[in-house]
Amino acid sequence: MVSPDGIGELLRTIREQADRTREQQAQRMTVAGMVCTVENLKRWETEKRLPTPVWRTAIRAVYGLTDEQLDQALENTRRYRRQQRMEDDDVKRRQLFTLAATAGFAVLPGIAQAREGIDTGLDADGAGDLAYLEGAFERHRGGYNGRAPDAVLGEMREDLALLAAVLRRPHPAKDRTDLARTAAGISGLVAIVQHDRGDQADAHRWFATAAKAARESGDRRMTAWVLGRHAMVGLNYGAPGQAARIAAQARREAGARPSGAAALAAAVNARALAAIGDLPGARRAVDDVRTLAEQLDGPESADTWFGYPAQKHAVHLSQAYTLLGDTRAAYGAQDDALALTTSPSVMTRALIAMDAAACLRVDGDPGEAATMAAAVYDRLPPAYRTGLVHSRAQLLHRHLDGAPRRLLGDALA
Repeated sequence: MVSPDGIGELLRTIREQADRTREQQAQRMTVAGMVCTVENLKRWETEKRLPTPVWRTAIRAVYGLTDEQLDQALENTRRYRRQQRMEDDDVKRRQLFTLAATAGFAVLPGIAQAREGIDTGLDADGAGDLAYLEGAFERHRGGYNGRAPDAVLGEMREDLALLAAVLRRPHPAKDRTDLARTAAGISGLVAIVQHDRGDQADAHRWFATAAKAARESGDRRMTAWVLGRHAMVGLNYGAPGQAARIAAQARREAGARPSGAAALAAAVNARALAAIGDLPGARRAVDDVRTLAEQLDGPESADTWFGYPAQKHAVHLSQAYTLLGDTRAAYGAQDDALALTTSPSVMTRALIAMDAAACLRVDGDPGEAATMAAAVYDRLPPAYRTGLVHSRAQLLHRHLDGAPRRLLGDALA
């Protein structure tokens, strides 16, 4: 039950008075600097979770609250929870005394209460770490938002250390399942960053860890997401056959139900099949991902590493059509992707430009292709000149010869 004067009631009342849906409020929170989902708001308003300090600045800006108002509402919720626990404990104690009397046992005063206090303390401590790690997964999965990959890894370092420590502790079965799912998500995010940095070996290792955790959790959607992302390592670093096999496995895990993971798996499969020359298979996969993308909404289409938004869909189609040699469709997808890329995504914009350069080569203008790719690469900040963008530029370089090849080769040297 939600506390009558706590944080959940306060946030819900302000949102409803402004006549906003949770989707609209989540968008405002994201614009304020913290990637927020409808599920975040739902948990806060129902007080299944309390906002952690990292959300404070965005909540102040979007809800028009002061620190004092936030602190008071949070304290009201905590006080209400304590009262509810005390009432529940009283009921449990009365039940225990009745049972003991019926069974003929002598109840020692204070013993049952002491054990319950210790048990509650242990549960609260563990629950706090589990809740924090779940929140950490939500924060980190929002994407780069203009940050370099190295900076994102730096921000995750302490959370990874905590995750490793918590995994070594014993947990009840349900908590262990939830923890395994969180471990899969966080490990998958680290793998994505390592993939983007160009550390292929470490990306494979992190994805293997993420897949192991996902399977332990029993969450097939999480498993499909991990495998779909894992396939992108081979796809982007010269092993499209491996990518096609892993992407096909991801599609099987995702099943027939529309989801962000299913759409991602189909998109990566389309790109991989096009890269190995299976053009009919690639076109079928493109049709599949287009159908899936049209059916997604809510968290499944959220602009996070875990969702499959329209912008990400256009980026995948850009490369799929580029590899298929359908430059007209590729140019259209690139225009859509750029129009939908509102964040300062250095990497995404560079990759789209590299696809456009590849299309120019297919259209018979290798000189302009090399000039465009070299200019894009020259403008990149140093943190982005290795890894994924470099790999995409190298792929174009291999298809050039003569002066265009030398021009782009000089830029990449």
